[in-house]
Amino acid sequence: MESLEPRRGRPRKFAAPSRAVTLTLPEHIIAALGAVDTDLSRAVVQLTQPALGRTPTPAAELSRFGNHAVIVVTPSRALAERTGIEFVPLADGRALISFGQPTTISELELLIKDAVDDHRLSVRDQAVCAALAEILRSARRSNEVTLLQRSIIVLEGRRARPRKTR
Repeated sequence: MESLEPRRGRPRKFAAPSRAVTLTLPEHIIAALGAVDTDLSRAVVQLTQPALGRTPTPAAELSRFGNHAVIVVTPSRALAERTGIEFVPLADGRALISFGQPTTISELELLIKDAVDDHRLSVRDQAVCAALAEILRSARRSNEVTLLQRSIIVLEGRRARPRKTR
């Protein structure tokens, strides 16, 4: 498992290798990019991603910021049904893990291990479960990482009422 020790310099903005570039753009384009994301480089990446085609992403991986990391997964219905995980969607189609009911990390790891051993799961679901199990196992065994359970705020939309027509 990679170390979560702080790296020298500014935290990484993107998981892929990146470099600084200077662009001259019309004001209305800058305003439009700002409406997508206040960070213009993230807005450019988000808008160009469909043109590149979806780059294959690992079934589960760590997304780092400073000396913290969260697990980002490809949403899997089987994983949600077997573990009680609720997915918080991200712009790239992946998701963060959250829970509707209190669940310990140990309980989650055991539920995921049981799912990995179930050969009735699709290849895709097995890959998500196996990758998540490996991340949790590696973190648990590491002397350089502490597993912390945190809470997040999730906003859930209500269905709009049908408008009455006159």
